[in-house]
Amino acid sequence: MFLIYTPFTAEVIDIVKETPDIKTIRWKPLKNELHFKPGQFVEFSVFGIGESPFCISSSPTRSPLFECSIKRLGKVTTAAHKLSPGDIIGIRGPYGRCFPLEELKERNLIFVGGGIGMAPLRSLLQYVIDNRKDFGQITVIYGARTVADLCYKQEFLEWQKVPALSLILTVDPGGEDENWQGEIGFVPTVLEKVNPKPDKAKVITCGPTIMIKFTLATLTRLGFAPEDIITTLEMKMKCGVGKCGRCNIGRVYVCKDGPVFKYSEIKELPNEF
Repeated sequence: MFLIYTPFTAEVIDIVKETPDIKTIRWKPLKNELHFKPGQFVEFSVFGIGESPFCISSSPTRSPLFECSIKRLGKVTTAAHKLSPGDIIGIRGPYGRCFPLEELKERNLIFVGGGIGMAPLRSLLQYVIDNRKDFGQITVIYGARTVADLCYKQEFLEWQKVPALSLILTVDPGGEDENWQGEIGFVPTVLEKVNPKPDKAKVITCGPTIMIKFTLATLTRLGFAPEDIITTLEMKMKCGVGKCGRCNIGRVYVCKDGPVFKYSEIKELPNEF
């Protein structure tokens, strides 16, 4: 009998420490096949402790290994940070709505990320890089509170070598160190400074709620249509299958109807965002 809450097993292959409180866990299913698209998430189990939903932060083009970037916040995430290569974990999924890949083709893409919010954007960015000919100009604006809080530092050089890709890094005022050569300022402020053009462009953004709120306002001032702004709302998700009711906003369940939403859809939701 199939049970929706029963995970399949996977082995931890490698762990990368991204920041003082974020680790990327690379894992491989032991028996099951996993097919997903950028923007989807899984339920990640540490046996004997519990499970939590995390986006898959790697691209399907780079399977059969999969990655979840996990910020240490509570019981499950703390246990996940104690895992080692060779440990067995549980995985349910994939769940949720992915990024609209066909709509993004031949468009100029602007990625706007903050902190751990770069995780779902990284999955899509890797996918776009691996299918580079299908997409237009790429602009990546990524920021965090401090230099130490930037994820995926080891990949920045790889991204900068991609044809027609511009990477702009920023840290909050006071978050720079003596070697910092990037921007200093909040992500929405740097976005306005970069001043991307809305013509033939799509924006994909994710980060802290306050960052997304001001990013959406900035993009509106810059002339981007709500239909061309895409974000991912992973707040409040728990069961992943719309049963617990924890993530509902009005008539919408973030885990089933999202977590990827266009700004035009978010504008129709009750004011909980």
